[in-house]
Amino acid sequence: MEKEENIGKNTNNSDTSETEISNSQTEKLAEESNNNKKNEKIELSYEEKIVNLEDKLARTFAEMENQRRRFEKEKDDAFEYGGFTFAKEALNLIDNLARSKLILENDEKLKSTDALKKTLEHFDIINNDLISIFTKNNIVPIDCLNKKLDPNLHQAMMEIEDNQKEPGTIVQEIQKGFMIKDRLLRPSLVGVSKKNNEIDKKTKENNDNLDK
Repeated sequence: MEKEENIGKNTNNSDTSETEISNSQTEKLAEESNNNKKNEKIELSYEEKIVNLEDKLARTFAEMENQRRRFEKEKDDAFEYGGFTFAKEALNLIDNLARSKLILENDEKLKSTDALKKTLEHFDIINNDLISIFTKNNIVPIDCLNKKLDPNLHQAMMEIEDNQKEPGTIVQEIQKGFMIKDRLLRPSLVGVSKKNNEIDKKTKENNDNLDK
């Protein structure tokens, strides 16, 4: 009896093992089948691959063209404006000449003397030569007197009462501004006109009386 029972148990165990092996094989086959389906989905057709390659090539060529244009612009800027810093520093020569001239003109001992007159004439010649050299190199002074204040070209340093001019009109040039081609080298430092407050009040009062 015990032998029969053992034989029965062994038979059941072997059936269970065979079932487990069968299930494991089925799962593996199912997993392989799913992987094959995924690979089929992932795999692109030749036409799709060609389209993707063409798109990548087009993007690469576009990027190369953008870089070429950027390099060309940098090269042109270096050629056109390479002397920007040097030109800005060179303007100090004109500033120093103007200051020296002003000092000499205000010297009481030199006023109305032939020496002063000749010295100022030489200063003017040097100044004109410098302006001529700058102009040949596309560095030109900004014409600002009697023009409306333009923040892109001028920098207002003071207000000056002047009832003959419209408010905001440049009536004094403190320091000359310059352009290098189409780029601002430095702004003009200027004084602009403003109305006298007392006159403004009277004008407003007169206008108010007229309205009444």
